Amino acid sequence: MSTLPSSSAESSTQQHPTHIDIHNLPDWLRAYSVDASVLDESEIDRHPVHGTTVYLAHTQVPTRYGDFCACIFQDIIHKGYIIALTYGDIKEADLLHTRMHSSCVTSETLGGCDCDCVQQLEGAMEKIAESGHGILFYLLQEGRGVGYSAKARDRMLVQASGDTLSTFDAYKTLGLKKDYRQYLNIADIVHILDIDAKWVVLTNNPDKVEAMQRNGLTVERTESIEYEPGPFNLFYLKSKQESGHVLSRPNELPLADIRLPEAVVPFKPVRLEHAERFIYMASYLLPIRPIDDEIVVSYDLVREILGDEELEPYTMGPEPMIREFKSIRGNRLILKIDSKAIEARGKDPKENPFARLLFEPYWFRVHVYYDIVSGDDFVVLTHGNPKSYDRPIVRIQSESILNRFPVKVDENKAKYNRAIQHIVRYGSGAVVLVYQDGRGAGFGAFSLDRMFREQNRSYDTRESYRKLGVPFDQRDYECVFQILKSHLPSMNIQMVMNSPNSLIEKNEYAQALHRSGLNVVDWIFLESET
Repeated sequence: MSTLPSSSAESSTQQHPTHIDIHNLPDWLRAYSVDASVLDESEIDRHPVHGTTVYLAHTQVPTRYGDFCACIFQDIIHKGYIIALTYGDIKEADLLHTRMHSSCVTSETLGGCDCDCVQQLEGAMEKIAESGHGILFYLLQEGRGVGYSAKARDRMLVQASGDTLSTFDAYKTLGLKKDYRQYLNIADIVHILDIDAKWVVLTNNPDKVEAMQRNGLTVERTESIEYEPGPFNLFYLKSKQESGHVLSRPNELPLADIRLPEAVVPFKPVRLEHAERFIYMASYLLPIRPIDDEIVVSYDLVREILGDEELEPYTMGPEPMIREFKSIRGNRLILKIDSKAIEARGKDPKENPFARLLFEPYWFRVHVYYDIVSGDDFVVLTHGNPKSYDRPIVRIQSESILNRFPVKVDENKAKYNRAIQHIVRYGSGAVVLVYQDGRGAGFGAFSLDRMFREQNRSYDTRESYRKLGVPFDQRDYECVFQILKSHLPSMNIQMVMNSPNSLIEKNEYAQALHRSGLNVVDWIFLESET
């Protein structure tokens, strides 16, 4: 039997205890251990390997649905990370609920509403918690395994076609198979965790069930994980249904007439002129879910909804559809709506003109670059069409994979949301997504740091990184600003930061910003707003 490393606390003076009290171990980890009390120092920091999968670390993940534990693994061939998000006693259970979930940056991080991925992720975690025990396997297999650059090219072609091409049509046009995902690591992880149970698979995709069975895992049954479609993901869900997914709800609604705010014109990948390490792969439009029921609309749309009526009467009464409104630059209005009050009057825009506001997103353009030096994808979101005299609002957003889950306290996502609100209110801006966990050292270093601190083996991240033998911050800010400048009308910007201290602490960031030549005419510090 394979035994995971102990998670008992260690003092800073005793790095490798020779005796561990099994009663001090978390329940989930105690279940995996043959006899933790007899582990010697040679076994404390072992990293079990089976097949092509190596165990790295584990860390607690408190979520809205209960306390999960993330066991982090990595494939030693393709280097991708796999997270086994466990709930309850997975060792003794005869039946485990599970989902094999592939990452989706656009919905889980950026707040896009053109797919159902984040709904399935959170819905599966809720069902696993309700069942009492189970595992969600989170795999970094963006775009059905093709990666974000190829996925973005697919979205560009689909939107340029006016939704006459499906995702699978676009894949074929691009010379891609419909699915590149593989699930061999799942069987490896089950072996490493020494699990012997049958599985209830939360999926609408028969291919995933077949993959589990091919890998020797016994599937007791499947359970659907389907949610009400919206106007922006309905066409995508219908194409999934046509490709073999077991879905019923897409049949309940007619396809919506989605009007993109501007044209999407496909192009062939091209190198960035002033930084040729970057290949500009794709550009398309992403509808982002409004934040806190705050809708930004033009006066023309309000007049279209109201006709000759005024807005004030709809802000009155015990359950007003509009809680408040405010004029902002660019001939626009911020409307604070009550979505439940609007839904109560019906979702059909013909009967309830305000129903249109339920489906009014923030439109951002996604630009995706491939870095031939690091092999990373870089994502830039832009909003509006700034003039040379504008001062676009800019945010460099560092992402953590764990923040894609519905964690109880999510300061990272809250700061991203507030940056998006600032950009939308102003009318123009950009976000550069730097999804380099562990300050550029990778998700493995990030997860080991968390584990060390949870076990009191490190006081802080700096001490963890010293133990790991890696620099504290390896993020390449130079390339971030090189890409950013391609999307600005001038060198004058407003910069969103967490606090003045964060700017002081990020010396590499400040130096790269200075060398970029960008002129920050105003600083927006998020922590001062709370």
